Amino acid sequence: MSPESAEREKKWAAGSSVIAAVALTGFKIIVGIATGSLGILAEAAHSGLDLAAAVMTYLAIRISVRPADRNHPYGHGKVENLSALFETLLLLLTCGWIIYSAVDRLINHSVEIEVTFWSFAVMATSIAVDVSRSRILYRAARRYKSQALEADALHFSTDIWSSAVVIIGLVGVKLANWWFADAVAAILVALIVIYVSVKLGFRTVAALTDTIKPGVERQVIDAVEALPGVTNCHQVRVRYSGPHPFVDVHVLVDGEQTLRAAHDLTEEIERVIQRVVPEADVTVHPEPT
Repeated sequence: MSPESAEREKKWAAGSSVIAAVALTGFKIIVGIATGSLGILAEAAHSGLDLAAAVMTYLAIRISVRPADRNHPYGHGKVENLSALFETLLLLLTCGWIIYSAVDRLINHSVEIEVTFWSFAVMATSIAVDVSRSRILYRAARRYKSQALEADALHFSTDIWSSAVVIIGLVGVKLANWWFADAVAAILVALIVIYVSVKLGFRTVAALTDTIKPGVERQVIDAVEALPGVTNCHQVRVRYSGPHPFVDVHVLVDGEQTLRAAHDLTEEIERVIQRVVPEADVTVHPEPT
């Protein structure tokens, strides 16, 4: 697939999430206010954050696909990681507000909840939309190794479970008049989101600080040193700019060989490294033994 087609598909996946988030947020706010359900209002706040996250992801995708330039020699891929980090911070702030409001309602029991057909309709619609868009985002994220799209997909996947929790709370209010069920459901929603947000936060920080998976350096060294003509491989550095990996290595080779032979060997080293780290941009620094 051409870079232009990949760019269009990534933008379409991110843009469709923005449209879906706008519709769901408005629907949940209207029904939540009409029924007095804190669980639905918590979901509306969550969807509002989804909207902000979707907009950030869309903008991040537009920026990250720009080619490398003089000021950004590794490209603009880190923008995707920054987008995912901002999503995490926004979600954690919202969860704090949700838990505070729910605890206040449990203590004061000051709001009457009206559970109607629309209470269930908005949550069922939310689940259906979230299932659809999370699949679209996951598919695009896997195809293009995009952390921003993956974060968005993970984000919306949690909405499915949190919406199910809210429905359980509404059923408790409707069937057994458990006035506390709605507030408890809101707290459970917040805890689910906090759990996913913390996991996402660790991953984005790791990407922004160029943390690599354990063992990758050793795999590169073993693969390169297995080549005839390479005496030693050292100073291996691996970093990612968004989905794009970069690998720098130093190798000891025969200092008496011709420049052509040294060039051919470095190209073979690049191919071997790309088998360990697919699609890597490889820089090889040969040193004479």
